[in-house]
Amino acid sequence: MVISTIRVLVVDGSATVRRAMTSLLSREPDMSVCFASDPLAASDQIKQERPDVIILDLEFPRLGGLVFLRRLMSEDPIPVIVCSGAEGAAHETAIRALNEGAVGIVAQPGAGMPGGLQESALLLADAVRGAAQARLRRRRPRAVRPGPAQPDPRPASVPRGFPARGSTGSLVAIGASTGGPEALRKVLEAMPSDSPGVVIVQHMPELFTSGFASHLNQDCRIEVKEAADGDGVKRGRALIAPGNRHISVVQRGAEYAVEVRDGPLVSRHRPSVDVLFRSVARVAGADAVGVIMTGMGSDGAEGLLEMKEAGAYTVAQSEASCVVFGMPKEAISRGGVREVAPLSRIASIILQRSSS
Repeated sequence: MVISTIRVLVVDGSATVRRAMTSLLSREPDMSVCFASDPLAASDQIKQERPDVIILDLEFPRLGGLVFLRRLMSEDPIPVIVCSGAEGAAHETAIRALNEGAVGIVAQPGAGMPGGLQESALLLADAVRGAAQARLRRRRPRAVRPGPAQPDPRPASVPRGFPARGSTGSLVAIGASTGGPEALRKVLEAMPSDSPGVVIVQHMPELFTSGFASHLNQDCRIEVKEAADGDGVKRGRALIAPGNRHISVVQRGAEYAVEVRDGPLVSRHRPSVDVLFRSVARVAGADAVGVIMTGMGSDGAEGLLEMKEAGAYTVAQSEASCVVFGMPKEAISRGGVREVAPLSRIASIILQRSSS
């Protein structure tokens, strides 16, 4: 889908935030911006002129942002980016919004937007362009979960071909952007407790990745945590790169571990999927599986090619199952993909290729 001018509706109760967002986005030649002070006013504006992307705060005194989001996703889906502070209840609500259909999160100006104004504007504009390409379907309201995931019902013995728990085994590297949080949830929830170690880059602002990992950890049989420098890549664990930090895999004796570092944007992102994939190509080679998932742009395409050339098995999410096909499409076009698969098959492919 190609949009010549992206119509952006900023819905925020703060006049300061509305002015800042309008100022940043109005500089982009492919964007036009209007704003509303709350979801009720936004509903009226949508009836008059349907926007391509909504940037939505979630804290309002009358109609709450989550209620508005649920209604929108069930009646007339429009790509929504949550604009939130990164502390307390607002932080938790922003993570919940991803489960309700929001395609991404941006930090409120002055609430953790990394780098200078130019870098912040670049990241915000890219988030809007990614959202504008999102393909959405009407959603039924998400069922309330009864509680943490139950223990893995599989036998305690290790499946044939899997190394014993605690050994390195195969390493899995995953990169995702727009639409990635929900896609990652589906993959990680399907992983058994003795699955190979996973390292993930999901484009998400600083401070939000911790809450995202915590929510996944409650629902998955594997441990999911925000990566800290020096964390080991272990069986039954998934490490998610912290927002605004690059993550690399290094070899430490017979084990893999991660390094978390500052640095400039790479492929227009920090963390960058390319940084992760290139490190895995160097240290793991054929002992790795690489997966590129839904998202806009080309981050990860060159790194996945390096993984393939180093002998890794590489997978791209299929176009039909992507919210945005940009990143997988680029990786396919550059020759870095061995298999294209729907989201529903990615976990089983990871397990199959990790045990072979």
